[in-house]
Order: sequence, then C-alpha cells, then structure tokens
Amino acid sequence: MASSMMQPQIILLKEGTDTSQGKAQLVSNINACTAVGDVVRTTLGPRGMDKLIHDDKGSVTISNDGATIMKLLDIVHPAAKILVDIAKSQDSEVGDGTTTVVLLAAEFLKEAKPFIEDGVHSQNLIRSYRTASTLAIAKVKELAVSIEGKNVEEKKGLLAKCAATTLSSKLIGGEKEFFATMVVDAVMAIGNDDRLNLIGIKKVPGGNMRDSFLVDGVAFKKTFSYAGFEQQPKKFLNPKILLLNIELELKSEKENAEIRLSDPSQYQSIVDAEWNIIYDKLDKCVESGAKVVLSRLAIGDLATQYFADRDIFCAGRVAEEDLNRVAAAAGGTVQTSVNNIIDEVLGTCEIFEEKQVGGERFNIFSGCPSGRTATIVLRGGADQFIEEAERSLHDAIMIVRRAVKNSTVVPGGGAIDMEISKYLRQHSRTIAGKSQLFINSYAKALEVIPRQLCDNAGFDATDVLNKLRQKHAMQSGEGASYGVDINTGGISDSFANFVWEPAVVKINAINAATEAACLILSVDETVKNPKSESAQGDAAGAMGRGRGGGRGRGMRRR
Repeated sequence: MASSMMQPQIILLKEGTDTSQGKAQLVSNINACTAVGDVVRTTLGPRGMDKLIHDDKGSVTISNDGATIMKLLDIVHPAAKILVDIAKSQDSEVGDGTTTVVLLAAEFLKEAKPFIEDGVHSQNLIRSYRTASTLAIAKVKELAVSIEGKNVEEKKGLLAKCAATTLSSKLIGGEKEFFATMVVDAVMAIGNDDRLNLIGIKKVPGGNMRDSFLVDGVAFKKTFSYAGFEQQPKKFLNPKILLLNIELELKSEKENAEIRLSDPSQYQSIVDAEWNIIYDKLDKCVESGAKVVLSRLAIGDLATQYFADRDIFCAGRVAEEDLNRVAAAAGGTVQTSVNNIIDEVLGTCEIFEEKQVGGERFNIFSGCPSGRTATIVLRGGADQFIEEAERSLHDAIMIVRRAVKNSTVVPGGGAIDMEISKYLRQHSRTIAGKSQLFINSYAKALEVIPRQLCDNAGFDATDVLNKLRQKHAMQSGEGASYGVDINTGGISDSFANFVWEPAVVKINAINAATEAACLILSVDETVKNPKSESAQGDAAGAMGRGRGGGRGRGMRRR
C-alpha cells in the first residue's frame, strides 16, 4: 500500500512552462476575441467612427477599415490573433467586409459562451455552427440577384451602386458618387486583367477632394532630373516610347584595375573609350526613333543634355511598378540592352505630356493602345486623409472587380443578415435536441450587423430591430430586402435604395467568421513555451524578477 502512495512525480514539460486548460481557458479565449470585436465594433457602416492609431515610430494613421486597424493593433493574445488573420484574408479575397467578419466571429463566440459555461461540449456547438453556416450560405446564394446580361452603360451604373455602398462607410463617403464612377471607369479600363497593380493611385496633397481625377493611362511623378531637362520638349503626340533597365551614365571603372602605360598618349585613348561607350548607347536610343525614353536606373547629366539637343524626353529612376504599367499600357517591352532595338519593343500612346498637379509635376501617358491600365490621382487636405482615401478606394476597386467577375448582389444595410437570421430560426424549430438552441444562437448572432449599424448612427437599435423582425417575418416574402435606413432611423427597402453588396462578400464573411469561431471553440489547452519567454525576459532576470534561473517575463528589448 505504501509503495503505491510513493509514486515519483512526473516532470513532462520544461520548468516555467505555462499551461492552462479546461473550461476557464476556453472562456478566457472567448473574452479576448470579444474584446477585439469591441475595438472595431464602432467602425461599422456609413455612420461608423474612425480610429486614430499612433505607433512607436510616431506615425499616425486614421482609418475605419477593419483590416488596417487589426494590422496596426499589434495584438499579442494567441487566440485573438486568429481574428486578425480572418480580417486579412477577407481583405485580400474580396476587399471589403473586414469589420463585418471580425464582428460576426466575436458575436458567434459571445453567443457560445453561456453554453460553454453551462457545461455543453464545444464539439456539439461546432457541429451546429458548421450546419448553420452551410444553410446560411445556401440562403445567400438563393437570395442573390444577378446583374448579368445588361448593356455596358447599365452595368456601369449598377457597379457604381456597389462601389457607392462600400464608400458610404468611409471618410470620403460625402463624395461617394464622384469616386464610385471613377472606380468603375478604372476597373473597366483594365478589362479582364486580374492584376490590381495596373490601377495606380497617386497622392498629391493640396486642393479639394473633387480635384481628384482619373487618367486613362499612366501617370507618375516627375523623377529626379539633371541639368538640360528643362530644354526637353514636354508634350508629344503619338510618340514612340523606349523603356530601359540600364544606366545611361558615365561610369568610372568599378574594379580596381591597374593599367600600365608606356606612352602618355595611350591614356587619352582609354578615356575616349569610356566616352565612346556611352555615346554609342545614346546614338542607338536616338536611332530607334523613340521620342520618350524611360529607365528604371539613372540617366545622367550627359545623357539628359544629349537627348534635350535632339528633342527627346527622358526620365531616369522611374519606379518599377510605374515602368511596368507603362509597358502594359503602351505595349512596349522593358529592354536591358540598347543593341538591336526593333519597332516591336517600342510602346506608343496618343498623348504624352508633363502637367502640373498641385505642387508636383506629373508625366502623363494617355490614350494608350492596349488601354489596360488607369491611374487615379488623389487630392485632399491632410496627408492622413489622402492615405485613408487611398485605402477606401482600394476597397471599392476590389468590390467592383469582384462584382464584375461574380455578378450577383444582395441587399446591404443588414437586410441579408436579418433574412438569414429569420430563416435559421425557422429551420431550428424543425430540429429536435440541443442543436435547436445552438442554431438559434447562431441566428441571433447574425443580428449584430443591423444592431451595430443602428448603434453607430445613434438610433434606438431595439426599436429598429423589432420593426425589421416584423417585416422579415411576413409570409409573402416582400420584406426580405428590408434593412436599416441610416438617413431616417427607420427601415427601408435596401434593394430599392441601391444599397447593394456583392454576394461573394457576405459568403466569404460568414464562412471565415464561422471557421474562426469553430477554431477557437476547439482549443481546450494553451501551452506557453518558456524558451521564447527567456529570450524576452533576460532584462527582467537581471532585475531580479526572473523565475528560476533568471527566466521571467520582461519587457521586450527594442
């Protein structure tokens, strides 16, 4: 008997390893995710507030884009990091709905919390949530309306409505019609090409938002230039464009070569050889017939003056993305050598000109033959404002691109969420067993979107939600597209008011939020490895706060 009492203690994990498990651990993870949801909660919708984030380098960001805020928050809690990841994936996949996805995931977990505390096994919840998610996505697809089969003008109008819905929740919401049209034109310009970098956004501080304009081609800031640049012509009609990736500069010998001369006159021939090399390169550029020469590397003062004497425009140190966009638009190819330049590698455009925009000079290529690129030049007062406008336009461009590809839309303003919620509640009543409660809680969680839209606009959420429930419960189904009316504080037909969003945004959001919620619910133990802490805790160990051999949680050394 005594021998069985004297069992040796088993040491399985390294000393200082922090393990937490069981129900308390799961509830703690749920609380962390709810806290993250509360941070971005107020940024939802047209009346959403903005967040001002000030980092350790002193740079200030003002934004109400869920993904941007999540990225800048620098969250360290391991479970809450999952919400950051779903916001990023929503942003890269569809571009908008980043706040929605975080809110939904946090709300699903919040609804699951009382069940967990009452001792329900998390796998039962996960199973029901997955079923509810499948039903919800099927319902979204069923309610979606296609905008295919319309002529170009009609389609442009419909896409502009989708862009306006996205922009209404941003800082530039006041000018949403102006920017929505611009975004649609830009997306239409690149056609079926998937590369987003073909739409450039250039920021010029100063002026008014309405001074922003769309260039049907490429525009970029004037690059650093040498003497002689001012004598070059600044406007051409139908010029040939030569794109290079070489330096047109006099180069001193890089390698420490040693040359022994027996005759001083030979020295001159070596110097001449260097000059001949560069003149040879420049002559070949001129012979190609190009009137505009762009290079990713430097074009020196000698070359600048040489081109100016021959009425050729040149720009060196052009950013790579701008050069690639000129190549895509003008139909040229970037050359790494000036030998054997044939007409096929030269690009062309209808008009090239250098224009003053605010305090900057811009090189603008318009009327490009392939036309597969566009540039939006943004104007505005403060730098932070222009930065946020750029992020907003990125979201709108992504949404329009998605709507062009998957041309089905659903009513926004919380209408689709209420309709799915009603459908899931009805469905849950047909199920016997605990699953009925879980699917019902999933349905309740979906109401967070219209509720938050009301809260952010300062309306009575309970009142509006009751009206919405009543509308959506109508047997005829005519209330299916009713959502929150942000302007009056009541409810209205979102579809008739053109508050639309692509169905793919909703499907992705529901999918990602359910995945994240299920992932967090399936974790029952967290093990914190002490090794990583000891690296961080060296400083703390020296101060005597260490645990066992100077290990401890200290401030990270910067």
